[in-house]
Amino acid sequence: MSLGNSLYQARKKCGLSQDIVAEKLGVSRQTISKWETDDTVPDIYQAKKLSKIYNLSLDELIEFDTDLKQIEETIKNTNEEVNSKVNWTKVWGKKYPILIRYQKEVNIPKYAKEIRELQCDYKYSELDAMLVLKDILGHEYLDNKNNK
Repeated sequence: MSLGNSLYQARKKCGLSQDIVAEKLGVSRQTISKWETDDTVPDIYQAKKLSKIYNLSLDELIEFDTDLKQIEETIKNTNEEVNSKVNWTKVWGKKYPILIRYQKEVNIPKYAKEIRELQCDYKYSELDAMLVLKDILGHEYLDNKNNK
């Protein structure tokens, strides 16, 4: 996502018009428009002010992604009762079909043993062991992807 699009998305998420943001920064509405269309970029001082207006860190403003923010908020606000009703494999399986297919191909008990070993060796709960194993696998995937 471009910086301009990030600025646009952040402003829209806050429900602010270009005129209001421009007034708060002491610039013209056209300046805000040029930033949002990537014609120009705000200087670091203006970017810092924008991050405060949009209630984002400067890093978040630069990398703003509304879908990601919505997902993070949803996860943060989902309680265990609701979480237990969601079939996460089915949900993620729509995007990643391997999550559905592997169940017919992989020796699941063999790999489930790894979770039990984490429970026994480190006295983790079943959920904690699963999360640790999932995190380790995620890091391995990213490390391998970045080393290619």
